[in-house]
Amino acid sequence: MAEPKTPPPAAPPPPAGPRLNIAIDENVGEGIYANLVLIAHTQAEFVLDFARVMPGLPKTKVQSRLIMAPQHLKGFLRALQENVERYETRFGEIKVEGLPADREYGFRPPEV
Repeated sequence: MAEPKTPPPAAPPPPAGPRLNIAIDENVGEGIYANLVLIAHTQAEFVLDFARVMPGLPKTKVQSRLIMAPQHLKGFLRALQENVERYETRFGEIKVEGLPADREYGFRPPEV
């Protein structure tokens, strides 16, 4: 009588990379609301300035600035796209309504 064949042992899991121990300061953890981002770049870096524009206020200021290497920004872009896809799978499509060409999107601070 033939012995039953035993399956080969499972391959060991890949080694885990180093785990990051990330802490967040209480003030940073509260977050900052931004409804405007201004993006500039050089060959070496991208600069993202996040601001909050409020109706009736003639001036705004940058609330937060991120400076990223192009490679990191491209990874960030991919991560954002993946997360938008996950969001839409769970909650439905995010609607971005088109506006006629003669209308401003949202509101605009008064000219100074």
